[in-house]
Amino acid sequence: MTLRLGATAPGFGAETTAGHIRFHQWLGNSWGVLFSHPKDFTPVCTTELGTLAGLKSEFDRRNVKIMGLSADPVSSHTNWAQDIEDVTGHALNFPLIGDSDLKVAKLYGMLPADAGDTFEGRTAVTNRTVRSVFVIDPVKKIQIIVAYPMVTGRNFQEILRVLDSLQLSFKYGVATPADWKPGDDVLIAGGMSDQEARQKFPEGWKALKPYVRIVPQPRG
Repeated sequence: MTLRLGATAPGFGAETTAGHIRFHQWLGNSWGVLFSHPKDFTPVCTTELGTLAGLKSEFDRRNVKIMGLSADPVSSHTNWAQDIEDVTGHALNFPLIGDSDLKVAKLYGMLPADAGDTFEGRTAVTNRTVRSVFVIDPVKKIQIIVAYPMVTGRNFQEILRVLDSLQLSFKYGVATPADWKPGDDVLIAGGMSDQEARQKFPEGWKALKPYVRIVPQPRG
């Protein structure tokens, strides 16, 4: 399956470190982050899981639920959890899918359909494409797809930044410029006419070009 931005995130049921979960029901009306790992007991992934656990309150504040996935069984995840806490100082505090039959990885296009149906005999290298981040909005549409190489740990501050941008866009009809940080000026989205913009932004805007319209970040 090839997933694209704006597509509905596939639903699934899976065993996790928090018990059996139905993904769509678990998300409810929240935003969601699904991020994947090729193998337990790997160095980069160990640091990522602990770092994300340490940032969970930031995701909670944004109404974002976190779910991880690793192409190993839940029993392996349980053993790995202690290493994660030892290395990072943060205990796992979100569900981690046991994708030992590779179904979710294939459902989300991280492994090809002919990858087989078991984790056994597979290594981190053969699962190296299971290194993705999907951000899903409250109506279950995919808003971000990012894939990372095995040697590069993910920057979760960047994921929070993009979530802030998306949530502003959903609420106010704005976009964010290059290198934007929360609190910086934003752009009126290109699809909004000047007439619509006057209603949303009665104090006006600074136009660098007719299509580049700058306003302060909306608040509230």
